[in-house]
Amino acid sequence: MTRSVGNIGTDRERILRRLHARIRACTKCVDAGYLERARPVVAGSIRDRIAIVGQAPGAVELTTGEPFSGRSGAELRRWLAEAGIDEDHLPYRTAITKCFPGKSPAGGGDRRPSPVEIALCTPWLDQELALLRPRVILLLGGLAIDRFWGKVSLDDAVGRSRVKQGVTLIPLPHPSGASRWLNDPAHRELLRKGLAHVRRAARALDREASAPTMRVPRQKSAALPFTVALPKFADGRR
Repeated sequence: MTRSVGNIGTDRERILRRLHARIRACTKCVDAGYLERARPVVAGSIRDRIAIVGQAPGAVELTTGEPFSGRSGAELRRWLAEAGIDEDHLPYRTAITKCFPGKSPAGGGDRRPSPVEIALCTPWLDQELALLRPRVILLLGGLAIDRFWGKVSLDDAVGRSRVKQGVTLIPLPHPSGASRWLNDPAHRELLRKGLAHVRRAARALDREASAPTMRVPRQKSAALPFTVALPKFADGRR
């Protein structure tokens, strides 16, 4: 069980739905000339206590409208199952950028979002996480690791975990089939260690949620690896 139980603030749920609607209407990268068409992919519940941050949606996600629903999503679900997280309790899934960037001109997978695209999309991700207040963030791939962990190679990040401002960060490789990193047996062992960190973090959350006399203080949005304010919309409401 990686979701909060009991009464969750309806205000935060309402704000998250409004934020999702704003993200789906975003055309920043089209206006800047990076994409021909904006089709942001976003979904999730305010109850999720674990967040997954990837690179960007793939082509399949454009059809489903659900993050990590393609082949990489199937592999991710296999990893999560190995860590004890089943289909009924999938974490909140999001990405550094919200639109499919297209295929890489050089082949070998999807295009890596440019620094400008990342900068344009960063406020959306910050606002998502400020609302969600996750206890654990799984960082899938280099872009997400760079954003939250710092510039480091996969070899030096995967298999470790770190608590930063009250949030447990766990780096993992991206589950994309285009990545050759997992072809190395030593790297597969690092993945195994990383999933062990996920399993321990998920079990700790479950124990916390099931303790009948334990009251967990609500986290403030500042208790994240960055500081952002809750979003205000054009009509002045949250």
